[in-house]
Amino acid sequence: MKDKIITAKEAAAMIPDGATVMVGGFMANGTPELIMDALVERNAKDLTVMCNDGGFGPAFDEEGNETAAPKGNGKLIKNKSVKKLMATHIGLNRQVAEQMNAGTLDVTLIPQGSMVEMIRAGGAGLGGVLTPTGVGTDVGEGKEVLNIDGKDYLLEKPLHADFALLRGNIVDKKGNVFYKGTTKNFQVAMATAADVVIVEAEKLVEVGELDPDYVMTPYIFVDYIVVGGDK
Repeated sequence: MKDKIITAKEAAAMIPDGATVMVGGFMANGTPELIMDALVERNAKDLTVMCNDGGFGPAFDEEGNETAAPKGNGKLIKNKSVKKLMATHIGLNRQVAEQMNAGTLDVTLIPQGSMVEMIRAGGAGLGGVLTPTGVGTDVGEGKEVLNIDGKDYLLEKPLHADFALLRGNIVDKKGNVFYKGTTKNFQVAMATAADVVIVEAEKLVEVGELDPDYVMTPYIFVDYIVVGGDK
């Protein structure tokens, strides 16, 4: 059996500048924080990041002193590691808007349901998905519109990434993953839609300890495991 266990530093080192990266999590719930830290430490640059949101930016007091560190993708945003952000909302992190308005960050907003279906299509090898969401709005600008049985649909192209960075609650040494509660979010779909999948494990167990009924991402999708902790 291949030893899939690596360090967060090793994971960050294999992600080159300019890579396209899917990051699991919803408001940083389920985001692999140790890998985010390692990417910041490596000073990664020019990443295209596909995720639910921009994470949380740092908090400041009235004197401008940082009182709370960023979380999730907010760490990459603060470090200016991201060239393009594809997300469903950005309101939790004012640094996203600041960088976007300054012209240093390209932001593409995608309706949440559309985005997860586009990722699922990328993992399944489909040519895209049809959705009425966004028809007649800025979301649909420049996209192909198909009329089916008298109703217009946008053709949304599939999403695929070079890397998917995920976090599992329980992961066995083979790479089978269980996500606890809402940490499941985008992660199951993302695991199928990237060339290399790296999972940060809150708890690593021996093969056979994870009940097959609880496996949400099978080991065949997982290339590497980073042993982390509950952040």
